[in-house]
Amino acid sequence: MTETAAFLDTPLPRVIGDRTAKALTKAFGFDTVGGLLGHYPRRYAERGELTALDSLPLDESVTIVAEVVRVNNRPMNGRKGSLLEIVISDGTGTLSLTFFNQAWRANSLRRGVRGIFAGKVGEFRGQRQLTHPDYELFDEDENVSDEVAELWAKTPIPIYPATSTVASWQIAKALGVVLDVLPELDDPVPESVREDRGLVSLTEAIRGIHRPTDHGEWRTARDTLRFHEAFLVQTALLRDRLRAAEAVSMPRTPGVLRAQFDSALPFELTADQSTVGAEIDEDMARARPMNRLVQGEVGSGKTLVAIRAMLTAIEDGGQAALIAPTEVLATQHARSIVATLGALAEGLNPTLLVGSLPAVQKKRAQLAVASGSARLVIGTHALLADAVTFNELALVVVDEQHRFGVEQRDTLKRKGNSPHVLVLTATPIPRTVAMTVFGDLDISTIRTLPAGRAPITSHVVPLVDHPAWISRVWTRLGEEIDAGRQGFVVCSAIDATTSDGDADLVEDIPAAAPRASVTEILPVVRAALPGRRVEMIHGRLSGDEKDATMTAFAAGEIDVLVATTVIEVGV
Repeated sequence: MTETAAFLDTPLPRVIGDRTAKALTKAFGFDTVGGLLGHYPRRYAERGELTALDSLPLDESVTIVAEVVRVNNRPMNGRKGSLLEIVISDGTGTLSLTFFNQAWRANSLRRGVRGIFAGKVGEFRGQRQLTHPDYELFDEDENVSDEVAELWAKTPIPIYPATSTVASWQIAKALGVVLDVLPELDDPVPESVREDRGLVSLTEAIRGIHRPTDHGEWRTARDTLRFHEAFLVQTALLRDRLRAAEAVSMPRTPGVLRAQFDSALPFELTADQSTVGAEIDEDMARARPMNRLVQGEVGSGKTLVAIRAMLTAIEDGGQAALIAPTEVLATQHARSIVATLGALAEGLNPTLLVGSLPAVQKKRAQLAVASGSARLVIGTHALLADAVTFNELALVVVDEQHRFGVEQRDTLKRKGNSPHVLVLTATPIPRTVAMTVFGDLDISTIRTLPAGRAPITSHVVPLVDHPAWISRVWTRLGEEIDAGRQGFVVCSAIDATTSDGDADLVEDIPAAAPRASVTEILPVVRAALPGRRVEMIHGRLSGDEKDATMTAFAAGEIDVLVATTVIEVGV
């Protein structure tokens, strides 16, 4: 282990003490020096320009160089605790500083002591004051110039993501202890690369992000750390890509099944579908596993491209598995794939494996997969279970990649002998982002929609500014229903009890607006659209209930479906 790794892996209690370390671990989850150093400020504040006491603006942040002229600590009236009052003067006027239950500050804020004081000007009984100000005292023999005071006033103050139990200043104090013993860190980014891009070393970046002397320093540190993170991700992905290239996979080429399927299609493939299909065929014909991402809008024909690849994998006795993020989507995939295959489906035994299946049906499906009689398998996370084994897994298709982690993708891959992998996503991914996040995958894009597809239009209704406009939303939905169409109303929660998980982050974060829920919106939609068939679907419903609802919706028996994001993808 290098000196850098040893330092970053040092348990926090050894450096900052057990009490503070426990508080940080409980609040943020990190327990090493590296974890704390990676907790970067979310913004920076300034103490402000130096201000004379005879011209203090109310409700503004000020910075003053002054001398303590009076100290008074007394019990608070009518309640427990003490109030420390400090009066300071700069020769032009006086100002009161107040501290509640902090009598210990009188030990340093003695009469005659000079320093720099910063805070927001308030007023109490006609007297202007600073409550709990930030300050830095001078040595008794120190003659501080206006320039030094001005520099202190303009030094950026890091503001950290904090919780109700650990404040930003406590985080800064703990980081200060770590920075005081920070050694020179090994930098994986070559010096020549740093020079070309105007970046600093990793050690300078860590110091600059947490203890900047000016705004330019933390900006340079931020740019360096951003590049550093991207560089490490790309290096790790390149390593994985090289390892994958060393793996050996059975070459798969299109055969009779593919030819029969293509000849039975009632339409021509789009140019992009043909191009992407050819790229997949070329990948699968090699003796190393394919790792390809196909991106395209909803309705662009990604699933058809995947079916053709699955038939190629199945041709010589292999199995193809498609994993979807929700049972609703997996069930729909199973139905649509069987319908698309037509007569070919009979010999492939398409098998659906989802978590809500009754035990007997689930066991039957698992046996079909393990024996190889199920050559085409569609499922959810249930496919990742240890109890699921494949006879000869030749192709893994991951639908809606952004809903799965890399580990989940790899778990399914390990159920075969270096199977080919095809990843599908309808989420638009800029090329630079794709190279960063999916650097281990080759990328194909389907840009054109099949003929006859209507273009998608989006409209934003600013209900916060114009709440009365909601009536037009329901009227517009009713117009679509009258035209023979259907609609979704998507809510972010099932009911009002759903938690967003961020309640503990309190500093400078405004209260979130109430989230629309299915149970709240369902009666609203029914009242706004009388005579229409309005139902709901969400994740708490049983598999049978969700399946029945989506089947009725697909059959046109439901006009409007009020749903959560369970229908977000692929519907």
